[in-house]
Amino acid sequence: MRIDVFNGDADGICALIQLRLDKPCESKLVTGTKRDILLLEKLPVENDDEVTVLDISLETNRQGLARILDAGAHVFYVDHHQSGAIPMHSRLTTLIDINSNVCTSLLVNGLLRGKYSEWAVTAAFGDNLTQQAQQLALSLKLSDADLSNLKELGQCLNYNSYGGTISDLHFAPDLLYREMVGYPSPLEFIKDNQYIYQKLLAGYQDDMAQALKTKAEFSSNLVGVYILPDEAWARRVSGVFGNVLANQNPSRAHAVVSYNAQGGFQVSVRAPQINKNGADELCSAFPTGGGRKSAAGINHLSVEQLPAFIRAFAEKYN
Repeated sequence: MRIDVFNGDADGICALIQLRLDKPCESKLVTGTKRDILLLEKLPVENDDEVTVLDISLETNRQGLARILDAGAHVFYVDHHQSGAIPMHSRLTTLIDINSNVCTSLLVNGLLRGKYSEWAVTAAFGDNLTQQAQQLALSLKLSDADLSNLKELGQCLNYNSYGGTISDLHFAPDLLYREMVGYPSPLEFIKDNQYIYQKLLAGYQDDMAQALKTKAEFSSNLVGVYILPDEAWARRVSGVFGNVLANQNPSRAHAVVSYNAQGGFQVSVRAPQINKNGADELCSAFPTGGGRKSAAGINHLSVEQLPAFIRAFAEKYN
């Protein structure tokens, strides 16, 4: 059996679309919200299963990966998050780069030699790699309108992945993948699926308008901490709000804190755009934390830990 495991954000979805456009096949889909990252933990596999893993940290999924390999499955792993030491195994193939200026879809785009680059551009915009997205788009000779549409789609796909549960989202990530995978170009998808595109765009704009009214809980010239209310719109917008703040204030680090179902907080951290480093180290110092150098998060931060996090955040970037 073939199993495709992917993060439910723009990067994970667009990476899988590129691979399956190149090599179409029927597969079991395993995904979830942006913060559902332990996707290998309980994944059932059998001997000789083919498992593709996209856009989730190898370090976080190390035990699950070991179990899957021990069961006799073959794994192709592509990612840009923290990996730790990469295991050497005859049934494991990896394409991992934790550089802060790459994402999983850009890695897949390189592997496929630009065969479906518009999807990689979309994903890069979604991961707030604006410069990299624009640079790749130059070779595609897109109109300004088309480039704007790819940027909006990437941002909306990323926005849609955030939430405490799938019910917080406008569309389940596996549903979006199935709707999009038949299109060699995301522009064709947008043209044929205005209902999905417009619903995502309207949701993004409405939720962002509410987020932008939020005043910083703690701020300085170098850091800003924002606490959002306990509402579905706030959980949906938590990650992309951090991207907007980072782009508005490129010399400042930002943390967006939202409530989760466990009675604590979920945290999204964005390193300063002028120095995309340290977010992964900061978040990994707390249980359930991790991510990449420029953008990371904590899935569950207890109420009691919030002051300690704010202190560590301020110290890190001051």
